[in-house]
Amino acid sequence: MTTSEIFDVVNERDEVIGQRARADVHRLGLRHRAVHILVFNKAGQLFLQKRSELKDCNPGVWDSSVSGHLDTGEDYDQSAIREAREELGLKLDAPARLFKIDACADTGQEFVWVYRCEAEGPFVLDTEEIDQGDWFDAATIDDWVACRPQELSSSLRLIWARIRPEIASRRTQYSEP
Repeated sequence: MTTSEIFDVVNERDEVIGQRARADVHRLGLRHRAVHILVFNKAGQLFLQKRSELKDCNPGVWDSSVSGHLDTGEDYDQSAIREAREELGLKLDAPARLFKIDACADTGQEFVWVYRCEAEGPFVLDTEEIDQGDWFDAATIDDWVACRPQELSSSLRLIWARIRPEIASRRTQYSEP
């Protein structure tokens, strides 16, 4: 992981207003951009990654299947495709956009586009970024959020709160005769 990465800094409307080094962006709490991808398997389980202890933000906690910053000049969709390949070895053409989260304290001042895709693995984890990964069902994640939220990134908890009702709705639709 390089600390000399340069990020686009954005204003409250997610418009680029400059560039700064990664360390400065995080230290100063400047608004910037990121993507999160939720990878589900056919059984409806969500793949989560445990972030490396070497990460500068949220080390050692569980996070979305894929999460990463946009490179300078990159758009959200390009970043999602690149990050999936880099972190999991997953080749995506165009993951489905779910929703956008405005920059806030829970995202580390990141504007975040959240994506969804389906894949079965196995994945090739980037060991500089990820210590481990595994599949979890919705009930297990619900219990985790309720009982041990500190083990999950605040971004993942925010995303889970938004997507959980949709997962319950899909399960109901699929279980009806």
